[in-house]
Amino acid sequence: MSRWEIISYVAIFVYTLVMLWNDQSILLVLGTVLVAGLIMFSIFVLYPMVWETRMDRLEVFLRRRQHAPYIYINYATANRLDEEVELTMEKLMSNTSASKSTKANYQAAYGAYRKDLFTVRKAVREMRKSVYRTYYETFVLIEEGETERAREHLGSIKREWMRFALLAEIERKLNHYKEAEELAAQAVQASKGVNRYAMTKEYERYYSKEQQAQ
Repeated sequence: MSRWEIISYVAIFVYTLVMLWNDQSILLVLGTVLVAGLIMFSIFVLYPMVWETRMDRLEVFLRRRQHAPYIYINYATANRLDEEVELTMEKLMSNTSASKSTKANYQAAYGAYRKDLFTVRKAVREMRKSVYRTYYETFVLIEEGETERAREHLGSIKREWMRFALLAEIERKLNHYKEAEELAAQAVQASKGVNRYAMTKEYERYYSKEQQAQ
């Protein structure tokens, strides 16, 4: 948690005490706290997760979220921190309040990270019908070399960053390096929030000048 988050939440707490001390209506106090809390959550959590595009801010945001496994898993996987990934996955899977479908999403992402197609297939069967399910189904087809069938799946994926990322992977598998790099760059530009962070790290891993030199 950043310094500004702590200051903001302390300010809300103090303001609440002042309102109660001045015998303000409980409903007014609760309403004020709720609105203020939602505003703080939007500024410090929702915005960076969904809309932020600056890598330096995303880096700081994700690195500080070890206490929130559902956020920190994005940092651990993007940076290939195997031990951190394992520990974070244990926390996510042991969360009794998470639904079966939610856990399946994490398992699919974990399987993709480990290139474990058995885990991805198993997770996909437990996922609700969604763009993420189609994404991982397509991922499996690509890893199995079924590139034409994978391309057919892309028509049902409406999120641009997902389509570009999968197309880049198809071209990379076919050794079309230049096309793959261009598509990976488009995936980065089309993404925001934690997805921007993951796409950028993926681009750097496969297409940076240092990687090309190797």
